[in-house]
Amino acid sequence: MNPVRNPITDNGNGEAGRNAGVAEKAARGHISNGMKILVCIPARYNSARFPGKILAKDTGKFLIQHTWEQACLARLPDKVIIAADDERIAAAANTFGAECILTSPKHKSGTDRISEAVADIDVDIVVNLQADELQIDPENIDYLAKLLLDNPQCQMATLVAEFEDAEMLRDPNIVKVVVDRDNYAIYFSRSVIPYDRKAGGPGEIKNYLRHIGIYAYRKDFLLKITSMPQSRLERIEKLEQLRAIENGYSILVGKVEHTCDGIDTPEQYEEFVKRYKKQEQKSR
Repeated sequence: MNPVRNPITDNGNGEAGRNAGVAEKAARGHISNGMKILVCIPARYNSARFPGKILAKDTGKFLIQHTWEQACLARLPDKVIIAADDERIAAAANTFGAECILTSPKHKSGTDRISEAVADIDVDIVVNLQADELQIDPENIDYLAKLLLDNPQCQMATLVAEFEDAEMLRDPNIVKVVVDRDNYAIYFSRSVIPYDRKAGGPGEIKNYLRHIGIYAYRKDFLLKITSMPQSRLERIEKLEQLRAIENGYSILVGKVEHTCDGIDTPEQYEEFVKRYKKQEQKSR
């Protein structure tokens, strides 16, 4: 198997046009082989470390608006929608023109939320983009969707990147993943995996991959996996992708250049705001 050349060593990124003109739309249809692709951004209002973070607006735009705008720059998706659990999110989305579907506040994961949102939508591939990934590279969204387009036997895919700093290996908020020789995930963990016995813990940084929290599913598989109860390992690690692995399903992994971290804390958001405002000043 050689998915999108070799997904673990080649991110397949090319020059992505930023304006969806007539010629680009025609090219998009050719690349996607007529399959309908949708990006869904699950949005939960409450956050333990940063309550209401997705409606933070210190840049003049809602945090989730930045994520939505980046997703809209991807070439392959036909549509970008938001799946919200709170009317305040829906109201905010309306101000910047995003389609928003209000879902149950009882969902235990973002995947469960998007499953409800897309259940009645005619779509083949669904990309699950976390609401706080406001600096996501649009080309990574296209690459992820292309993993499923080019590998019809695969039901689910995700992305990884190399670690930039050995200290990050010990951070439980940065998820680690190990893959097999065919680029399918063996396991995801908040712990350091693989454990280097000779080093007595983390080994050479080149032996580790960090997970990027974006997924692509075929719609029928998405509906199937979310109909299953939370799995044992999913509950222990608090990692929803383990539900698929624990139930015997494979997750194809593609490697990209890591471009950003999600926003988990007020401090991280403050740093983003500083960078954003500095960039805005430069562009004037």
